[in-house]
Amino acid sequence: MREPWVVGVSGASGTPYAAAVVRALLDAGQAVDLIVSRAARLTILDETGQPFRDGHWADDLATWLGRDLSGTDVRHWPAGDLAAGPSSGSYRVRGMAVVPASTAACAGISIGLSKDLLQRAAEVNLKERRPVVVVPRETPVTRSHLEHLIALHDAGAVVLPASPGFYGAGASASATQLVDFVAGKVLDTLGVPHTLFRRWAGELGATHD
Repeated sequence: MREPWVVGVSGASGTPYAAAVVRALLDAGQAVDLIVSRAARLTILDETGQPFRDGHWADDLATWLGRDLSGTDVRHWPAGDLAAGPSSGSYRVRGMAVVPASTAACAGISIGLSKDLLQRAAEVNLKERRPVVVVPRETPVTRSHLEHLIALHDAGAVVLPASPGFYGAGASASATQLVDFVAGKVLDTLGVPHTLFRRWAGELGATHD
């Protein structure tokens, strides 16, 4: 039986994190169900110059990820489709990552607003006690944002801020390496193997060429 990971992309800046997570899941042979919010479509367009359209999602996704999707198991669900598979707990998935997670998405998920499929799918995975990783990127944060993150933590989600480490590549790390570090931490939390970053070896300088 197909049992995908759900990846929800909200409207916060940081869509390269989402692309890196989806690429890594597909590279690991995992099935992916993708939900891109309406606000995220604008952010993708702004950050990449590429559209993301329901009617052309496969072509647009391939362009966004920069790869051929032949042989991969990926499905797209429109964010406005509240009757979609991930809206129900009886639809089998392994868990969900919300990356990047805007303050609005964090708030909506934490209070069970379910204003779109992304929020509903996250709420469903929390109630079913499946792994949920939320990747907030916005900074600085207000008290209300912190309260929503605490509520998500208490509901069972892992709050994983987009805070890349430098010990794998040092001060000369490229933007891609920093993005991959965060994506790798997401996959670690989901228990999916990857080679996105060099791990700490317990010795200073051991991770550098």
